[in-house]
Amino acid sequence: MTHKKIYLASPHMSEEGYEQQYIHEAFESNWIAPIGGNIDGFERELASLVGIKSAAALSSGTAAIHMALMAAGVGEGDIVFCPTLTFAATANPIIYLNAIPVFIDSDEDTWNMSPELLEEAFKKYTPKAVIVVHLYGLTADMEKIVKICAMRGVPLIEDAAESLGSLYRGKHTGTLGDYGIFSFNGNKIITTSGGGMLISNNEERIAKVKFWATQARDPARHYQHSELGFNYRMSNIVAGIGRGQLNVLNRRIQQKRKIFEFYKDRLEGLKGLSFMPVNEWNEPNYWLSCITLWGKIRPIDVMEALDAENIESRPVWKPMHMQPLFEKYDFVGDGRSERIFEFGVCLPSDTKMTVSDLERIVRIIRLIAK
Repeated sequence: MTHKKIYLASPHMSEEGYEQQYIHEAFESNWIAPIGGNIDGFERELASLVGIKSAAALSSGTAAIHMALMAAGVGEGDIVFCPTLTFAATANPIIYLNAIPVFIDSDEDTWNMSPELLEEAFKKYTPKAVIVVHLYGLTADMEKIVKICAMRGVPLIEDAAESLGSLYRGKHTGTLGDYGIFSFNGNKIITTSGGGMLISNNEERIAKVKFWATQARDPARHYQHSELGFNYRMSNIVAGIGRGQLNVLNRRIQQKRKIFEFYKDRLEGLKGLSFMPVNEWNEPNYWLSCITLWGKIRPIDVMEALDAENIESRPVWKPMHMQPLFEKYDFVGDGRSERIFEFGVCLPSDTKMTVSDLERIVRIIRLIAK
């Protein structure tokens, strides 16, 4: 295979080398792990960026969801509402706590949790917490969802793993509920190689999370533990990469938007092809550009044709209620997420792509359409 590889989304370090500066400082000071100035700085700078009081830098976005659920008081046997159209990392921490997920279907206007079906779920269950996801950087209909949870006094956790930098009515995702989480995995809009962040205006709860995430070591001279702890804190080296990446977040959002607009300009007229929904109240980060194919062109045809040319693409997430691990749990919905999964394709959205790369992708899709 001779064609240049085009990735769905891959790490993109700053052209200025910001990350190396912070890593160098960590080596010079010998603060490698588990504490150091980069950790404190990354927490402070990200919290300031999104407009929140406190943050805890953790080993992954999954760890951040786990800690958010614990901070919300979720325990064994508790019900947690969760969107079905998401990655498994949203739902897995519910199982870590021996709690019970109830999966909520999407609406077609956002691809995210349907507020109407959330209301239906509340008629059947009294959950301990609700997790909402901002899929592919598209914000959920948060005004309605926040109101529904607030009326019932149920904590709301925002899985903003894919939506750092996305805005809902001018406010950053992750700051609209009681807790928000971000991921810095290698394919995210900015990366630390791995890692995550939990944010909240509840400073006491974030302090507790930092305690749990550092093996819950009591303030004693000897090693004493009164609670179950976890090895979930981010390293000072990883946090240095994150501090450098924050400097280019806005640049990456602009690049992602241009990729989406390129696809839309060149493909929008194709019969049976639709783009992911972008609403007037939603300023997404366009983490991935996604389409649905409703006509004669099948998603598998597009993905196989791209793959044959050494170009990476992916199906939309397979809903959780369809997964062997989770199919035994209740699902509130009518199959809208199943249709998005069946007809959806995530197109290459790597910020290192050239115009030539994008033209190559579009040309392949247009050839299939003919």
